[in-house]
Amino acid sequence: MKTWLDKWEPENEEFWENTGSKIAWKTLTITTLSLILSFASWFLMSVIAVKLPGLGFGFSKDQLFWLAAIPGLAAGILRIIHTFILPIFGTRHVVAWATLIKLIPVIGIGFAVMDVNTPFWVFAVLAFACGFGGGDFSSYMPSTSLFFPKRLKGTALGIQAGIGNFGVSLAQFVTPLILSVSIYGTASVFTSIDAKETLSVFQNSTIEKQKEVFTDLDAEVQTKILANVKKPVLDSVTAAVNSSDNAIIFAALPLKVKSKAIANANPKLAEKILNKISPDNGAVQNKDIYIQSAAFWFIPFLLILSVISWFYLKSIPMHSSIKEQMDIFKNKHTWYCTITYMMTFGTFAGLSAAFPLMIKFLYGDFPNAPDPLVYAFYGPLIGSASRIAFGFVADKVGGAILTTITGIGILAGAVILVTQGLVSPTSMDQFPLFVGVILAMFFFTGIGNAGTFRQYPIIFAENQRQAAGVIGWTAAIAAFGPFIFSKLIGNNITINGTVNQFFIGLIVFTILATIINWWFYNRRGCERPS
Repeated sequence: MKTWLDKWEPENEEFWENTGSKIAWKTLTITTLSLILSFASWFLMSVIAVKLPGLGFGFSKDQLFWLAAIPGLAAGILRIIHTFILPIFGTRHVVAWATLIKLIPVIGIGFAVMDVNTPFWVFAVLAFACGFGGGDFSSYMPSTSLFFPKRLKGTALGIQAGIGNFGVSLAQFVTPLILSVSIYGTASVFTSIDAKETLSVFQNSTIEKQKEVFTDLDAEVQTKILANVKKPVLDSVTAAVNSSDNAIIFAALPLKVKSKAIANANPKLAEKILNKISPDNGAVQNKDIYIQSAAFWFIPFLLILSVISWFYLKSIPMHSSIKEQMDIFKNKHTWYCTITYMMTFGTFAGLSAAFPLMIKFLYGDFPNAPDPLVYAFYGPLIGSASRIAFGFVADKVGGAILTTITGIGILAGAVILVTQGLVSPTSMDQFPLFVGVILAMFFFTGIGNAGTFRQYPIIFAENQRQAAGVIGWTAAIAAFGPFIFSKLIGNNITINGTVNQFFIGLIVFTILATIINWWFYNRRGCERPS
């Protein structure tokens, strides 16, 4: 089959009307559908990770955040590769093979979650493979930029990126729904622990019984449970009882602290403890789920789209070696654009990956704790929708002003999260405002994502090949967002039980990025108005 088009002149009105428009919009449709699955598979592990403890996997809090972070690390690396392969292999080959290769993480995760003895390193490898989906963006978007004339670039890129971003919400929305559907394999028992009922168990049992059950546990398990207690409290009780015996320390803990430590333990472990203390307790809740279905449902769609991509896509004749493409790094605006896109898309992708685990570990130990997946998909959904809507706005008013507005919005959200104690909560009463502020930040990231991708083709208007390269490069660096957010947020929660320090850092970075955008691209008389 013929891969390369004979010529491509989108700025030629006659060519565009007679030939180019049909090909460009067909290409946009196919690659956007593929990009939806790219984003969905990229964030698959962050959705799965929330459910692993309840299935019996003994992964620590830090390990779960690693599983959410690794796809971002992989995507950043793979996007750098995707940035340079488009002019070499062309749209048809890149998209078809990139779609097919995502079967590796999808099939792998489906089988891995069915066996609770699957080691952490296997999940880590599969999490890295999820990065295949994240890497696609840096070749798909430059491809779209080349297919459309300047007057439609903002619209086309906004549509593709916005609808593609819906893949994040798709993964987080479909997962809870499909867990009851058997595609392949048997059901797994998912265990959850009700914090309020756990407290009731301890209130209605004797300290002697609690101590007896705790004494029967392995020393390593005892230490893990006590690690759920805040250090000042643990140190105070240890000093009061004047003993290093874990069972004595546990028995002496305040009732609420004790029940909270058990409720925060691995659900399967907590189930055994609670059932021994009170066999008829109402704290343990079990249900059958098909966790593997959350991965297996991708398979037919990936196969269909890889075939469609191979037979219906063409490539623009723009051959360029990797060495020739490296000239983008000599331009200072490549680096300024990298910073601004890290602020917009880096924040969008980072929050998308970390949001479910933030809900679980910041608010999950309060009575009537929320299910993270009930809320998680709203953020990416809002960010994706605003990116689409403001793609059209960016074509009318320019992208720079939208990027500046985004910086102000993200900054305001981060300040509220810190000053109102929303990321160091003391009760569930703070949860609605926490979710509202995070969703507002998602909304602003969508505006900024539309604005920045309108800016870059204009900033690099003298060389559209460079413009496509910068789009790929900035997207590659911003793809590290999930890794940065998940790891730093996870570290903050593990060490301090809050995320204040991370969001203070985000405030500083957002101020820097907003000033750069305003100075070079937005203010009157700026160097490259866009």
